[in-house]
Amino acid sequence: MPDLTHDEWLHRAKTFELSGAHHIDGADEGGGGAVFAAVSPRDGRLVAQVADGGAAEVDAAVAAARRAFDTGPWPRLAPAERGRTLIRIAELCEERREELALAVTLEMGKPVADAYAIELRALINTFRWYGQLADKFTDESPHTASDALALVTREPTGVVGAVVPWNFPLTLAGWKIAPALAAGCTVVLKPSENSPLSALLLGRIATEAGLPPGVLNVVNGDGPVAGRALGLHPDVDVLAFTGSAAVGRQFLRYAADSNLKRVWLELGGKSPNIVLPDAPDLEQAAATAAWGVFFNQGEMCTAPSRLLVHSSIAERVTEAVVARARELRVGDPLDPATEMGALVGAAHLERVHGHVRTGLAEGARLRTGGERVLADTGGSYLEPTVFDHVDPGMRLAREEIFGPVLSVLSFDDVDEAVRLANATEYGLAAGLWTSDLSTAHRVARALKAGTVWVNCYEEGDLTVPFGGMKQSGNGRDKSVHAVEKYTELKTTWIQL
Repeated sequence: MPDLTHDEWLHRAKTFELSGAHHIDGADEGGGGAVFAAVSPRDGRLVAQVADGGAAEVDAAVAAARRAFDTGPWPRLAPAERGRTLIRIAELCEERREELALAVTLEMGKPVADAYAIELRALINTFRWYGQLADKFTDESPHTASDALALVTREPTGVVGAVVPWNFPLTLAGWKIAPALAAGCTVVLKPSENSPLSALLLGRIATEAGLPPGVLNVVNGDGPVAGRALGLHPDVDVLAFTGSAAVGRQFLRYAADSNLKRVWLELGGKSPNIVLPDAPDLEQAAATAAWGVFFNQGEMCTAPSRLLVHSSIAERVTEAVVARARELRVGDPLDPATEMGALVGAAHLERVHGHVRTGLAEGARLRTGGERVLADTGGSYLEPTVFDHVDPGMRLAREEIFGPVLSVLSFDDVDEAVRLANATEYGLAAGLWTSDLSTAHRVARALKAGTVWVNCYEEGDLTVPFGGMKQSGNGRDKSVHAVEKYTELKTTWIQL
């Protein structure tokens, strides 16, 4: 984190200028003249006018990606050379880390300390890791009879459409783009209309790093127009999406109505965090539970928004979480001391606050928070909020809120905890706190989740896959397995 004061970040924000043009075929394109306003949730002020793309801009970006794949050098380069370009992207992102972090903070409200230290660290590490991995894949030659030779080769799929959300705009873009580029694919990225500026800057940095024209294109626009055009496009071979289940279903329909492109989905979550009486450190379990649900303003698909606590320790753990929630510093995301910034916008704030009102109406007990704060700033801020006495049938326990709202439920034995944890349509992540190794293994196997953290939460690195079960999606980001989404296996049988 650079040693900048609040005033210094404010000064940089006032002088910060970034083009809102699309980045297509290696150059900025203004599109047809239509624009939308990028408004900062920290104070409601205009950050930039952004080119608003539609079918024409998507067509241009896909055509550029198609040319770059069919006739350009990128898929034909030695994998090690592709890898060196990805590493160069990582190096340039490191050089411009402060600028990228500022873009993220201004457009979606994340504390600048988190944007710089966490979001940018993830982006830089992702490009570096896949750059180092690019030449490590090998093809196969299965054993056959002596009169034949069989080859199994892994080939890039083609043009990838990547649609990413606003909560981690660079991390999630990197998780899609880097393995696709490492495989030799070309990409059209559509960022959320709530977070276009950081993605546009990333596109320009990638071109500066040496990506040939058309290999990475960034098109702005809203989902029903630009996202739909990308999903229906017959020249897109793979569609990778992170976002809501409702939009994920739309992309599956778009694929069915067009060219049956492969669709990889990372969708929502309602993740359980189970604390057993034999947890190695109850205070640490409570502190991690609070951190997990309030980090990034609770705008995380993996947020441990259901805290399941054994009845014998429920009040002790809940009190510790409530105490931590009351200590959290909510404020201007440009202040390095801020721990929780602004929600992404006024509409989302109202949606999250609506869940608070619903929880009260359903009879849950509000232990702390629940109120809008800092309204005089023009920004979208909500207090860290904790409910207990939550019934499993309440909307608080069933629906993804995507905000700083925690629901506490109690249980009497491990089997009940597992039933409560799995009583959701989602299956993205889960947490478990126990000192018993056998319990850890048994419960982890029983939980229907793509990731289970034991005595921790949100830990891991790029060596492990990330993704969900059930209605949390399919396929995996991160790790070597992510490259599988962007490659085809081809069998060549040679009769000798």
